[in-house]
Amino acid sequence: MLMLVNCSNCRTPLQLPPGATSIRCAICQAVTRVADPRHGPPPPAPAPQPYQPSSSSSANGYYPPQQQPPSPYNHAPPGPPPSPHGRKKAVIVGISYRYSRHELKGCINDAKCMKYMLINRFKFPESSILMLTEEETDPYRIPTKQNIRMAMFWLLQGCQPGDSLLFHYSGHGSQQRSYSGDEVDGYDETICPLDFETQGMIVDDEINGTLVRPLPRGVKLHALVDACHSGTVLDLPYLCRMDRTGRYIWEDHRPRSGAWKGTNGGEAISFSGCDDHQTSADTAALSQVTSTGAMTYAFIQAIERGQGTTYGSVLNAMRSTIRRTDADIGGGAVTTLITMLLTGGSTSGAGLKQEPQLTSNEIFDVYTKPFSL
Repeated sequence: MLMLVNCSNCRTPLQLPPGATSIRCAICQAVTRVADPRHGPPPPAPAPQPYQPSSSSSANGYYPPQQQPPSPYNHAPPGPPPSPHGRKKAVIVGISYRYSRHELKGCINDAKCMKYMLINRFKFPESSILMLTEEETDPYRIPTKQNIRMAMFWLLQGCQPGDSLLFHYSGHGSQQRSYSGDEVDGYDETICPLDFETQGMIVDDEINGTLVRPLPRGVKLHALVDACHSGTVLDLPYLCRMDRTGRYIWEDHRPRSGAWKGTNGGEAISFSGCDDHQTSADTAALSQVTSTGAMTYAFIQAIERGQGTTYGSVLNAMRSTIRRTDADIGGGAVTTLITMLLTGGSTSGAGLKQEPQLTSNEIFDVYTKPFSL
């Protein structure tokens, strides 16, 4: 039977395998020793050695076992203390699945564009933005399942009232059958880390448990998820169902089981690339220059064009951008489209059949609530 122990440094719960007397924390790398009842108390753990770069560290991000760089997840972002108006932190994940049959063209572009906008438009400190892409040389910043999990944990670590947090994901999304009874349509939504074929996907229940439910009062979280089947990927209780004229109603997506999927008093709002049954496009048809995720491009355009005053105006602007592109590339013109759906297939005459969605932990008037990050 596995035993739970708290990390001696960061207090994260760890699962101790049977018979083990020590375990290394994946977040802060500290070694926690557990007393063996047959041999009395354990010896004190040696102090961790600082990372010393050496010539054996290669350009592709590999480090010898004793020379791993310090983990970015074991501390709050460096810099001055939070202002009275709160601190801004972001996790940005862009996965291209390079050299695989699942390869995407625009996801790392999405990540770079999002980082640029957060720094220059919304004044996020660069030191408070954690980027996970295949271009990173730090092995802790490659978008594997374990690193994405740790990054989500880091995002909420030490948050205080007034803080503004953002999680952006651009990559593959999928669905799998839910057997817990907490999904209206019977399916869990998932995101696909770089190593999903061997390590598995990250399910919406886990995303909700890590990013949403612990969110304390006074803290605001925005999620931007540019992936297939992403409508309710944060498992938030309410979905804004909007028609093409801009009229909307809030759908209740609280599970019939009665399990609470909302926050611990904080505010959580998510924009996603499409409805749960739809696919999202990775396309060059929007920028005319390079491939991007359709949802990420439409969101950035809404902000840059001054259409980001309220949540309703942002959602309407995103949908209008994608509808216009759909009309432009429909029919015969689709042969000029350089695109791949995030399911790994290609578009064949259908254009961009996706509708960005808005979900929230609480109901509000989307046309009067100001949008801010």
